This record gives sequence, structure tokens and C-alpha cells, in this order.
Amino acid sequence: MIATTLPDASPSLVDGFGRVHTDLRISVTDRCNLRCTYCMPLEVAFKPRDELLTYEEIARVVRVAAGLGIRTIRLTGGEPLVRSRIDVLVRELVAIPGIEDVAMTTNGLLLAEQAAPLYAAGLSRLNVSLDSLREEVFEKIARRKGLDRVLAGLAAAQAAGFRSIRINAVSIRGLTEDEIVPLAALCRREGFHLRFIEFMPLDADGAWSNEQVLSGCEVREILAASVGLLVPAVRSDAAQPAVDYLWADGGGSVGFIDPVTSPFCGQCDRLRLTADGQFRNCLFSTTEWDVRQALRTDGSSMGRDSGSVVDEQIACLLRACVAAKRAAHGIGTPEFARPARAMYQIGG
Repeated sequence: MIATTLPDASPSLVDGFGRVHTDLRISVTDRCNLRCTYCMPLEVAFKPRDELLTYEEIARVVRVAAGLGIRTIRLTGGEPLVRSRIDVLVRELVAIPGIEDVAMTTNGLLLAEQAAPLYAAGLSRLNVSLDSLREEVFEKIARRKGLDRVLAGLAAAQAAGFRSIRINAVSIRGLTEDEIVPLAALCRREGFHLRFIEFMPLDADGAWSNEQVLSGCEVREILAASVGLLVPAVRSDAAQPAVDYLWADGGGSVGFIDPVTSPFCGQCDRLRLTADGQFRNCLFSTTEWDVRQALRTDGSSMGRDSGSVVDEQIACLLRACVAAKRAAHGIGTPEFARPARAMYQIGG
């Protein structure tokens, strides 16, 4: 559903529950070179390219958002590295006054070729999706080959200079239990920060069920029994979706993102911009605010500078998006409504 009503102007992005929004997740494309079961259908029709925001349009939105208090940006997809010269966008976003951090979530298949230019452009952090270290399981989940390319991409990122690399692993009951310990061993050895994410109802096939959710608590129990003692880490950022633990032996840390069994909505500071130019205030939002239309509508007919008019429209839409944010996504409650879009259409 596209929202049309706009609230009164306010100096910052604070919702009705007092949550201040400082993080914007930007999907740069719905295209991907994998077909992960928890994200995409096997056969998919992507958006026409002219319906996707240009880099110039994305940068314009970020400039307006930075003026309203957005401080951190995460580029997502689809797979962001399939978009040509993504390092050019990174460089432009890093230079915007007020933006303190630009990060990216990627599946890593194209990272070996692009890690160096991304680092040079100012990308600060990488999240790499990796659910298994066994090719047969990797292919079962991703429905494509490519484990060796992901591992090569991680090595290239380290060589390029990245020091903050997270591994995101989706936990699915009956499928990924045996992947937990090997992933932990890899991350402890290489210095990656491992995060386990509960399977969410955002798969395009609509096959999700609560019975498939391998909870963060269960994953912690497996790690404690097979790897070593975990102790809670000091929570430095209440809005961070992961709850982090430290290995008692000093072997780094591991995080747990548990949106199903332990929702973290009360501290959420995130907003989203889809590749086709829609603001969303939650992964599970059923309402969107059409910023692409504002970007591509000439405001000069209002008798004012068209640029300032468009920027004001973007700001109004962003405030409206924040004002309409619900207290929580409601997974597991009778009120929960699954969004019409799948993960790849929203942005991971």
C-alpha cells in the first residue's frame, strides 16, 4: 500500500514511541546472482532498470536524510555488487556531510574483484552472507554454486584492508545445525564477527513456518557445548539488532539476531529505501512511501526552485514514514500481516 498523508514537519526522525532514527538501509538493486531459499524464488522477474533509483537519486535522498539526522548507511540488495561501479556510489555517500559510516551487506561472490576499490572508496564495514562451509549445503540453500568464490572474496577483503567483517548465517531447523560449529571455527581463526540470524517470514516462496526457526538460544547451546563458554558482551549500542557474546577464551565474539523469538523492535533506529524508491519503516511494513515519484516530478510549477521543492517532498515522506512506524512487527501475534514483498525486493 502506498501512503499519501504527510505529517507536520519536525526537526528529527522520532517516531510515536520515542525512537530516534539514525540508520538508513538502501537497496541498490533487486537483482542477485544467487537464489537463496529464504530470500528469493527460483524463477524471478526483476524490476526494469528504469524503475530503479539512479546513484544520483540515491545520493540526493541521503543528503536530505542526513539533514534530518541519518548518520549511518548500509547498502544492500538483492546483491549490491551486481550493480555496476558501486564503489562510485560509496565514494559519493561517504562525502555527504553528516554521514559517519557507510557499510554493505553482500553475498561475497563478486567481492574478490571489488574489495579493493570499495575499500579505497571509503566503505567502512562488510557483512558477508555465508550459511555453510560445505558446498552441497551452500548450493541447497543458495540454489547456485559459489562457496569457493565467497571464501576468495573474504580473503580479498582482508587483503584490501577491511578490519570489520561480519559473517551473517541464517539458522534453519533441519538444515543448518551442522554448519554452526564449522562457521564458528572459521570466524575464530580469521577474526570475523559471526552473527546467526533466525529464519524470518520473508521468503518469496511463502514456505516459512515457525517450526523451521532454529532459535538463537538453541544455537548458543550448540556453540557452548561444542566450542566453548560464551559470556554476554557489554551492549554499547541499544539499537544494534544483534545481542553479542564473547568467547571466554578470548577467541572473539559471536552475535545473535533473533527477530522471531526475541524481537528487538523497542530500540529500532532503522529505516529502509527499496531499489525502486520506496521508503519503508520496517522489514515487515505493509505500507510504503513513494520517493521515486517525488524525485522524478518537476516541482517548478509551484513557483519555487524545483530542487528545494523536491528536497522538501523527500523530507516530508521520510517524516511520514517514521511517524507511521508501529511499536513492533508482530511476528507470532494474530495481528501479524506478512508483507507482499520478499526480502530481495525490500533489501536485506
